[in-house]
Amino acid sequence: MNTVKVGIIMGSKSDLPVMQDAADICKHFGVDFEITVVSAHRTPERMFTYAKEAAQRGLKVIIAGAGGAAHLPGMVASITTLPVIGVPVKSSNSIDGWDSILSILQMPNGIPVATVALNAAKNAGLLAVQILSTADETLAQQMQAYKDDLRKKVEESAESMDKY
Repeated sequence: MNTVKVGIIMGSKSDLPVMQDAADICKHFGVDFEITVVSAHRTPERMFTYAKEAAQRGLKVIIAGAGGAAHLPGMVASITTLPVIGVPVKSSNSIDGWDSILSILQMPNGIPVATVALNAAKNAGLLAVQILSTADETLAQQMQAYKDDLRKKVEESAESMDKY
């Protein structure tokens, strides 16, 4: 049985330095994932097949990162019923990242894509874990511990600032 729950896809291998953060979060929480390149523009048949077969293969969430015109997250979301999290990537030909942000963010009604901040694949990974944790109590507890640790770090920072 396939244990992979999260698909991490990107439009180009050059997006990997950004998208690696999503993979690292999955590893941190022990969530099995796959990671590959799927270009909406250069390999539309591959994109269609990936999105169409993702649920059948056991995936529960897809994280799709793309730069420039950034059609990958929206096109994948139009094909699958799985939640898709879009990561706008500031690419070398980007208009300061705004082209990617708006391409992913401005989806038409009926085709939702959860969108994180520019280059924020870490948040995409966290959101994928949170989605999975709705059906996995152990994962939910791990997520709570992660958030408790974040809170504790902020409280420690605040306490250290009280000295000033």
